[in-house]
Amino acid sequence: MGNTLSTKWVLDPTHSELLFKVKHLMITNVKGEFRSFNAELLSDGNNFAHAKLNVTVDATSIFTNNEDRDNHLKSGDFFEVEKYSTLTFEGKSIEPTGDDTFRLNGLLTIKGISREVSLDVEFGGVNKDPWGNEKAGFSLSGKINRKDWGLNWNAALETGGVLVSDEVRINGEVQFVKQ
Repeated sequence: MGNTLSTKWVLDPTHSELLFKVKHLMITNVKGEFRSFNAELLSDGNNFAHAKLNVTVDATSIFTNNEDRDNHLKSGDFFEVEKYSTLTFEGKSIEPTGDDTFRLNGLLTIKGISREVSLDVEFGGVNKDPWGNEKAGFSLSGKINRKDWGLNWNAALETGGVLVSDEVRINGEVQFVKQ
């Protein structure tokens, strides 16, 4: 089967978001987002079964609605944005897990460290916007351990446990425009 990945889709940033959640004090989630990221998808027309995905995230665009925390996340304790200004994800394979669901496997690079990750992807469908642009929508989710990328900073709690969990939940809502 000679499927050709000749259809290019580019991210529509005004209808896309990349969020993360981390447990804080072991009792609640703090959420944040990367406000600036880009992605490109190559597909066989409207068939995404073997699509290739590349994502670039501007690490300096991290936003948690708290300037002190954002600055801490940008520092050497976490993302070290002055040295590593981007995070990248390169999709390596995509496997159908249901009618409109997939398992996306790829390489996530943070602070120069690349590790394999798997994300659950739900295909929302393809539709035309009022201006005639063909768009494809996806929801993605997954979990990573931040320590796998050297994001090790933490503080012990008096009661036992830690201030910030190692597990980070990732969620994305992305729309792509067919070129």
